[in-house]
Amino acid sequence: MDTLIATIQRGKPFFDRLARNRYLKAVKDGFISCMPIVIFSSIFLLVAYVPNIWGFVWPAHIESLITKPYNYSMGILSLVVAATTAKHFTDSLNRDMPRNNQINFLSTMTCATVGLLILASDPIEGGFAADCLGSKGLLTAFMAAFVVGGIYRFCVSRNITIHMPEQVPPNISQTFKDIIPFSLSVILFWLVDTAVRALTGACVAEGVIHLFQPLFSAADSYIGMAIIYGAMSLFWFVGVHGPSIVEPAVEVALLAGMTENLAAFQAGMHATHALSLDLQFFVVTMGGTGATLVPCLMFAFLAKSKELRAVGRASAIPVTFGVNEPFLFGAPMVLNPVFLVPFVLAPVANAWVFKLFIDVLGMNGFLYTLPWTTPAPLGIVLGCGLSPLSFVFVAVALVMDFVIYYPFFKTYDLEKCEEEAQVEADELEARAAEKASRMTDAFQGRTQASDLAGDVTAPTVVKAEVAAPSGADVLAGKKVLVLCAGGGTSGLLANALAKAAEERGIDLESAAGAYGAHLDIMPDFDLVVLAPQVASYYEDLKADADRMGVQAAACEGRQYIALTRNGEAALEFVREQLG
Repeated sequence: MDTLIATIQRGKPFFDRLARNRYLKAVKDGFISCMPIVIFSSIFLLVAYVPNIWGFVWPAHIESLITKPYNYSMGILSLVVAATTAKHFTDSLNRDMPRNNQINFLSTMTCATVGLLILASDPIEGGFAADCLGSKGLLTAFMAAFVVGGIYRFCVSRNITIHMPEQVPPNISQTFKDIIPFSLSVILFWLVDTAVRALTGACVAEGVIHLFQPLFSAADSYIGMAIIYGAMSLFWFVGVHGPSIVEPAVEVALLAGMTENLAAFQAGMHATHALSLDLQFFVVTMGGTGATLVPCLMFAFLAKSKELRAVGRASAIPVTFGVNEPFLFGAPMVLNPVFLVPFVLAPVANAWVFKLFIDVLGMNGFLYTLPWTTPAPLGIVLGCGLSPLSFVFVAVALVMDFVIYYPFFKTYDLEKCEEEAQVEADELEARAAEKASRMTDAFQGRTQASDLAGDVTAPTVVKAEVAAPSGADVLAGKKVLVLCAGGGTSGLLANALAKAAEERGIDLESAAGAYGAHLDIMPDFDLVVLAPQVASYYEDLKADADRMGVQAAACEGRQYIALTRNGEAALEFVREQLG
């Protein structure tokens, strides 16, 4: 097992580079920026269609009124994703551009939006046909963003632009500077769209969907889900943030499956797709990557080892809400040979059983998207529209995860108990030796005292000086930003810093955020700290931080968890980074 882990770990540098790939990062960050749309719109779907379970159906005009926010948010998701992906892709390109010759991200966002409208919609009376502006147009949105970024980089780096006199204000000059790349991009989209419509009779977005449909079907199979979620867990096991590598490749399939499920449910049909966002949020990562909710509770309430029991109880609340880094690095689960098999197997088994419930028992797949921090059992039940079978599945999944993890948990617990027993025995032996040494020293001291009874000297008094807390002046007025993948894990350290600073009367401000949505706020901070799940992005962060005059740091797993639990250590870490 150790040999296998060592072999996998040798590929970590490659996986880190893959996670930092600018195209994958732009897809992931662009989509994450639009998650509020997906979650917000699902609230109205819950109100509109959950009552159907009990036979209540809203009148048509009321249903139309309730679903209007959904149609005008989720219905234009691709349009927004094209802009956000273009923005993040432009940020990554600017990292390699001279500081005095940067690409205007506002222009690329606008151009990508126009490009998607050309490729995915037809003008109709009163607006645009929106069939492909929702989740169906996501692949085309990513393509539009990358094409725009590539054309802008080509033009800007070669200074292919309209030059204005120095007397012209910079904002006006920038407008003329963007005309050529903007025009080239839009004309290219127009030509491609015209050619595709002439050949196929459909827009580019529809053609892309048909082209990739076999891949979507393969991803929604038992083998496909095993590959997707097995790889995601395996990457995390060796310390690489698996979702950063896997999610961009299946992002469109995840959302398309849920959209088609909802359409089938509204039509009174069976929602047959297992692959969806909520499958990943609540079934595969029940409690976090590795399906760690059940093993965390086992540590907290079944472990005989004091260390494991303490780790489980300290991590139980974060893990319940899907933030499992305290458990991953505290147990540890990452790079722990004992847990390799269940860490990869449990998520895949959960996905397979969920698909069996759909294929064999007729349960509907996920219909609504909920925040990823929703406790997994509740997320499953609500996401499946309160289906009775969803309650049964939750019970089955919890029992199954218990059965998968228990033998490995028991083995690890016994190992830890033996280690603790050995440590206690060594401590007892050390205390006994120390006691014997003190008795010997005391006897020798009394002997020497009796020999020197007549030689008495006055004791020397040493005045102790109390030093002021070191580094307090370094932290005063400073601002620290902690970043993780989704903003959950980073909150642990940000809160620890804020609490410790308040208790010690230090004027230190700390904030938590998600990597990928940080560039615009970075200049407001003095130090940016990466949580272990995004530590592989340190080189990119350092390049951005150096441009902005901000300091950057990254934490390893156990170090980060220790800092979240020790406010004084966290403050000292910040002192060291700020110098």
